[in-house]
Amino acid sequence: MIDERLLDDTDALARADARGALLALASAGARMRTALRAADEAGLGALRPQGRPRAVLVAGHGSAATAGDVLAALCGGVCQVAVLRPGPGEDAGPEWTLPGWASPSDLLIAVATDGEVPGLVKLVERAYARGCSLVVIAPTGSRLGQAALQVRALPLPYLPGVEPDERRPLYEDADLPREDPSDFWGVLTPLLALALRVGLLPGEQKALHAAADRLDEAAVRCRPSSAAYDNPAKTLAVQLDATLPLLWSLGPCGTAVAGRFTAMLADHAGRAALCGVLPEAMAAQRGLFSGGLGAGSADPDDFFRDRLEDEGALRLQVVLLRHRPGVSDDPEAEGTPDVTGEPPADHLPDSDSPGTRRTVTRARRLAADHQVALRELGSSRTDPVEALAELVALTDFAAVYLGLAAERT
Repeated sequence: MIDERLLDDTDALARADARGALLALASAGARMRTALRAADEAGLGALRPQGRPRAVLVAGHGSAATAGDVLAALCGGVCQVAVLRPGPGEDAGPEWTLPGWASPSDLLIAVATDGEVPGLVKLVERAYARGCSLVVIAPTGSRLGQAALQVRALPLPYLPGVEPDERRPLYEDADLPREDPSDFWGVLTPLLALALRVGLLPGEQKALHAAADRLDEAAVRCRPSSAAYDNPAKTLAVQLDATLPLLWSLGPCGTAVAGRFTAMLADHAGRAALCGVLPEAMAAQRGLFSGGLGAGSADPDDFFRDRLEDEGALRLQVVLLRHRPGVSDDPEAEGTPDVTGEPPADHLPDSDSPGTRRTVTRARRLAADHQVALRELGSSRTDPVEALAELVALTDFAAVYLGLAAERT
């Protein structure tokens, strides 16, 4: 159990945050704008695509692979997007395998925050031999960046948030490096800009600038000096303490946020979480509710059971993530995620389809029947990229706050 008072102690949080994770999250909006400007200067704005690719392959690891998952979730209905993850190679480093069906009709995007990964260089060379269209997102001057020029790929520069020699607290273990949490936006931004350019995502480039504004707003709302009762990220961190979160999602945006939240909880809070897409998640994870993790699993008539032990035991917590465009007509309330508790069962957004209404009602009933708390996190922004930025910013801050409070406790 964390000491909730630590979340309101700004000095204690600053001492615990030796890696500068909170500062990195606060700079996420600036990272987006910098990445957009660099991509435009590299020639993305002048790109004239001739139709959409048959399939998009995104190769990377860490933040790059998570960003690829987000792209796959957002663009999956328009084009097949597959994320290529590494396996053990013949040498010491990881290697990526190009699918046998990859052809000139497909686009390969190699993404690396380091750029000195031999396995990605080999993958780009193999894709070039197959005739695939190529885009490389890597630091300018790196080995992968130089390989992009040799295979006639479109090179989009990756710009780190801080200089490498300033990031030593993030790499205290060479075998288990911890990334700057804003690296995610450093690689996702050029991916989204490219997707908009080639028609994989609807909308215009200005949507990305609006998403950067949402990140700035979240940085103010979730700042360390904001009291826990008025800070949605601190509120969510407290709610997730001593729980096994079940991150249930509806729609592409919710699925993308759930994947990122799972990675952040593991990396920055040391907590496990389970993802699931509704309605399938209710069937796949039903056993957890009737097992020892469900609050309703204990016998209420057992007079001799230890109540204090019940309070300290790990329990389930359902977090429902989804994009709810047009829920509120109040521009001041638009997009502000609700983490205060479960809304009334009859308060369902008008934009929900009948199937979505039934699914949400079933999820709430399942949680209520087993005395498991269910929290809904949703954004009402019309644009899915803005909604994504809003929800990811909130959950990123919550994961970091939870980790910092646990360390200090």
